[in-house]
Amino acid sequence: MERPAWAPRSIDISVPSVSRIYDYYLGGSHNFEVDRDAARRAMEFMPGLPKIMQANRAFMRRAVRLAVDEGITQFLDIGSGIPTFGNVHEVAQTASPGARVVYVDHDPVAVAHSHAVLAGNEDAGVVAADLRKPQEILTSPEVQRLIDLNRPVALLLVAILHFVEDVDDPYGAVAELREALPPGSLLVLTHASYEGIPLPPERAGGAVDVYKDIRNPLIMRSRDDIARFFEGYDMVEPGLVPMPHWRPDTAPEDEDPWAFSGFAGVGRTA
Repeated sequence: MERPAWAPRSIDISVPSVSRIYDYYLGGSHNFEVDRDAARRAMEFMPGLPKIMQANRAFMRRAVRLAVDEGITQFLDIGSGIPTFGNVHEVAQTASPGARVVYVDHDPVAVAHSHAVLAGNEDAGVVAADLRKPQEILTSPEVQRLIDLNRPVALLLVAILHFVEDVDDPYGAVAELREALPPGSLLVLTHASYEGIPLPPERAGGAVDVYKDIRNPLIMRSRDDIARFFEGYDMVEPGLVPMPHWRPDTAPEDEDPWAFSGFAGVGRTA
């Protein structure tokens, strides 16, 4: 197997990674055959997976614009993945030059590629860290350099929490991050769910099994369980809804049925 120049020497390119699978769904080029194989196996059960990822990205861009409209110029994107077109720093810095963005991921390819994309961008940085260890993120030099925790921050947890099992206490991690955020901050979140998928759950479960096989379990939570992540926040209108229904730019009825899989929401700290 040929190791491309952008792949850090330290990574095992025979093991699939969720961030590289996501990159493949979005049409990116930073993935290996092992990632493409896992993605294709998951798509045998859920052919609309790329549509779900595109809906995630479109929601994220709308939420970033909302944050800028509210005067927020600091963004902490945890589980940011491999940068693709229309990423947080592009949207935020276009709308508000000088906006500051920190990307956090534990995939070495995502971190390495983020460094490459952000070269020369003084207002953006990358941290190699894990959502399950909030203090490592909050005390990292890049967060300390770029994020002023006395002013409102937009915290993005887009398509990441469904990879954190209950045993790892995702609710505790989200609460710990919330405690660090000043009033007027936003939590921007999406999460996978069987609700909204245009297939019976047992069929969609085949795709979930693929993630289990590659040791990156995909945890499908109910809308009520996802709503719990917003404890301590006031929900921004229209609340926790399928992604195309969250402040759409275009008519939701024109969307692909797969785009309605899972939930998206934004909460504001009081």
